[in-house]
Amino acid sequence: MSTSVTDVIERTDADAPTRAEETTNDTGIQSFLVTFIIRRFNPEVDEEPRWVDYDVELYSTDRVLDALHKIKWEVDGSLTFRRSCAHGICGSDAMRINGRNRLACKTLIKDLDISQPIYVEAIKGLPLEKDLVVDMEPFFASYREVQPFLIASSKPEPGKERIQSIVDREVFDDTTKCILCAACTSSCPVFWTDGQYFGPAAIVNAHRFIFDSRDDAGDVRLDILNDKEGVWRCRTTFNCTEACPRGIEVTKAIAEVKQAVLRGRA
Repeated sequence: MSTSVTDVIERTDADAPTRAEETTNDTGIQSFLVTFIIRRFNPEVDEEPRWVDYDVELYSTDRVLDALHKIKWEVDGSLTFRRSCAHGICGSDAMRINGRNRLACKTLIKDLDISQPIYVEAIKGLPLEKDLVVDMEPFFASYREVQPFLIASSKPEPGKERIQSIVDREVFDDTTKCILCAACTSSCPVFWTDGQYFGPAAIVNAHRFIFDSRDDAGDVRLDILNDKEGVWRCRTTFNCTEACPRGIEVTKAIAEVKQAVLRGRA
């Protein structure tokens, strides 16, 4: 007998399930009844966020995003979260899963301890709008401020491109991978307590152009980041590097920008 998404329980006690119940559908494929505890918030009716339980039948190859879809489509259509490509490219579904910043679309159920409830909540440090959705404008405001685009003082010859060697490209190749998911910035304890801090993502995207041999505005960006809310606010906790779903060495990039500021050039 197949078991679909079942009981929805608002958590008011500590009686959480201690294991995932194994089930089997009509095809004989093993599935698991997994408990999700989601931090919900509706600004129209709630004064404070609340935790709500959902039991969901899932397979080991399912992702947290699949579980959220199942809850929204089969149980509670009011559950609100962002997602777009669902393949780790758009970066829109960053959230805290069991206390760690992850992309819901890249987090497999089999990689989590499903013998215990899975906790899901919005990323920290940004204004909470509803459920798992935060206001990203402060994040993008910092991103825009570092001028994350190519600024060249001259044009290439007609019909030709701006040539760059493989060696020059390798200097900043790592930071080109950023998908602006905010997982790094919202994992930073400095950002949690100081919303004026540029944050790791903005510095990573500044790095991408500061060290680009085709760009002529590196000094401008270094001046922007040589600020009390710039690179010097970084405390090198490595939370950002651990949180990055693209594997960017975020802390290393910030350190390289600090060194460039001290040298006065990239």
